[in-house]
Amino acid sequence: MFIDHKQEQWPEWLGTAEFAYNNKTHSSTQILPFKANYGQDPRMGFEGKKKGKYEGAEKFIEKIKQIQKKTKAVLEKAQEEMKKYTDRKKGEVDNYKVGDLVMLSTKDLKY
Repeated sequence: MFIDHKQEQWPEWLGTAEFAYNNKTHSSTQILPFKANYGQDPRMGFEGKKKGKYEGAEKFIEKIKQIQKKTKAVLEKAQEEMKKYTDRKKGEVDNYKVGDLVMLSTKDLKY
């Protein structure tokens, strides 16, 4: 059922045939060969979410939240320090109006 009449495609279908065999209850053992070998059912790739809570996942989530909280605090502190430094360098800004005469350095102008 996995090859054509010329028997040229069997290498392409070998993995599928093996999976189908290992995922079928064996008549003598009444268990899946995969489960007999590995102690669990094979993953098919479309299993739903398992029910129940997982302590490991909850601990991981809590750890990530703590890291994010600390990171946010450090970034806010850095932002405050940058603002303080920038504000210290600021001076009074001259308010120019259209028509005011100003001195202009030509040092950085390209002719």
